[in-house]
Amino acid sequence: MLGLASAGATQATAQTTGSTASGTARGASGLPLPRFVSLKSGRVNLRIGPGLGYAVDWMYLKAGLPIEIIQEYDNWRRVRDADGTEGWINQSLLSGKRTGIVTPWQRGKDARIAMLAEPASGGRVVAQLEPGVIGEIRTCNGQWCQMEVAGRRGWVEQSQVWGAYPGETVAD
Repeated sequence: MLGLASAGATQATAQTTGSTASGTARGASGLPLPRFVSLKSGRVNLRIGPGLGYAVDWMYLKAGLPIEIIQEYDNWRRVRDADGTEGWINQSLLSGKRTGIVTPWQRGKDARIAMLAEPASGGRVVAQLEPGVIGEIRTCNGQWCQMEVAGRRGWVEQSQVWGAYPGETVAD
């Protein structure tokens, strides 16, 4: 759905990450690793290595697609998509805007997820979301994420969203 198997291992050695006193790994940028971001552009090349000289393995055609940064090298970010495909993207094509994909691991229209008016089980349903729907993550409290999907805002269980880590809090 989102990517192809990686064409091969990179030939460049990526910078190693350090750890802070709290144990959070940091990349060369000083930002935590891993972390979620989104694609800034509607046409983004995923390369097999960190540089323009490396072959393009895949092209993403959806701005706002959530991507997980797992490594940094210079201005390049090694990323992973919801399908597990990994490769390198130039940082200028990535945005700090948080987005999420609703249950990309489920298939079929019978697997709809309820978006609720408040962050509590049994709340009023504001929309039924199909697997693979992408929305903007507004905030997460560790159990629920408030998302905006097609102009509707509501809460989805955090465990049903690829784009926020389990237990992670995300501020608006």
